[in-house]
Amino acid sequence: MTRPITLAKSQPRSAQPVRAKAGNGRKSPAKPRRKAKPPRKQNWWLIALECVALVVAAALATMFLLGYSASWLSGPGFFTSLLPFALGVLMLMLVVAALLIGWSRVRGWLHGRVEYLPAALAVSLAASTGWFVMHDGYTSVFTHFRTLVGGKQEAEKVTLAHQVYAAYRRHGIGGLQKMMVRADAFNPAIEDAAKAFDVDINLLQGIAATESSFMPRDSFDGGKGLFQITAVPKAITREAADELDVEEVQVNDPKHNAYVAAATFKHYLQEMNGDLFLGLLAYNIGPRNGGLRFIMQQYGATDFATMQPYLQTLPRDYPIRVLSYALAFKLYQHDGKLLAYEEGDNAMRIQQMGIPGL
Repeated sequence: MTRPITLAKSQPRSAQPVRAKAGNGRKSPAKPRRKAKPPRKQNWWLIALECVALVVAAALATMFLLGYSASWLSGPGFFTSLLPFALGVLMLMLVVAALLIGWSRVRGWLHGRVEYLPAALAVSLAASTGWFVMHDGYTSVFTHFRTLVGGKQEAEKVTLAHQVYAAYRRHGIGGLQKMMVRADAFNPAIEDAAKAFDVDINLLQGIAATESSFMPRDSFDGGKGLFQITAVPKAITREAADELDVEEVQVNDPKHNAYVAAATFKHYLQEMNGDLFLGLLAYNIGPRNGGLRFIMQQYGATDFATMQPYLQTLPRDYPIRVLSYALAFKLYQHDGKLLAYEEGDNAMRIQQMGIPGL
């Protein structure tokens, strides 16, 4: 009787790595698997630098283009000025959106080459944009942009600034040069007063030039000394005495005179909420007739441009004359000489330097 033959169950073999035979017949050891590289960490300071640089470049370019458009399309016409300007702003928004999309695609390729390349390119773009828009020839473009944003107030400020430039031109270089020489003896005292009360030294020099032409004297209307000090509130005189560390100020002393003037000017500038033209006008008018604030309320004036027509010739021109002299001192301090406004490109250079205090 034949017995049934039982077949042994085959055990599943564990998967073994296939080893290639070496030349000598031996099996070569299996190569270890390479571990996946961890993702590169983001340097957040590079990303922040890139974002800031792009924002700066975009802001400067936007100001330039809006200022240029405002200059080119200025006017009240709807189809000739207003509508084209609005379409230009819309086009600018679309261009900015397209550039951002393009940058987002390009920066990945740049980052893959060199990690800091996107940030470096963004910084270079911001620097080149700044250099371009801040060029001397584009001063007028930013003036138009300030007028566009500032509206009526900025337009009035630009008009008054040109009154100052015109007054500087009328003074003549010869007369201003003599003024600079006479001022040398008093400049140390004026500089100390400016530092003590944190006011612009050129503004104080402009006030002294307007008041006494740097020839201290007593005037027929009661003005005394370098700044022609007249009626000064006791609180201001006390403040000047405290800064000088004396019991009582002597207005015939040029240094004391300068300290009282600096304290008085700062007081009126604060009273006029930092408006330079109104602060100078208030300094000139003083407490007479209730002071400038009362006079403005009487005439319904809100700023110097609306107040100016109601004034007599002397106080009306006072801030303009002070600032024209202050501008001369600023130029002399910066360049060591005075520039003839009408010669060459001096007008643009002087305007770019700016009026002290503005």
